[in-house]
Amino acid sequence: MNDDFNVSVTTAFIPQQSNEREQRYTFSYTITITNHGSKSAQLLSRYWLITDANDDKSTVVGEGVVGQQPVIAPGEHFEYTSGCILKTPVGTMEGHYQFIDPDKQMFDVAIPVFRLAQPNILN
Repeated sequence: MNDDFNVSVTTAFIPQQSNEREQRYTFSYTITITNHGSKSAQLLSRYWLITDANDDKSTVVGEGVVGQQPVIAPGEHFEYTSGCILKTPVGTMEGHYQFIDPDKQMFDVAIPVFRLAQPNILN
């Protein structure tokens, strides 16, 4: 894993796209990836592990994020918003991004575990 990149996350519950009877709980998450290193790098792919309150797990693997494979220069950041639908009002997401630097060295950047939770569901 690479420590030159920092990943921060904010989440939101989207009640108008959720339906408790149908066990559909919709969340958005905004990711900010900041390059604190001395080299640019391009985000190539993502890996997500999504876990709901029933301990049901799913993975998402794919190229880029929101249809992009951004190059993040030193001192710069890239921000995007995406979404997730769970069968429970609480869950977690975690994973990693794969990057490549100008020297063609590939490396992973960890996405720390974060919670998705319907407001007031947790004390």
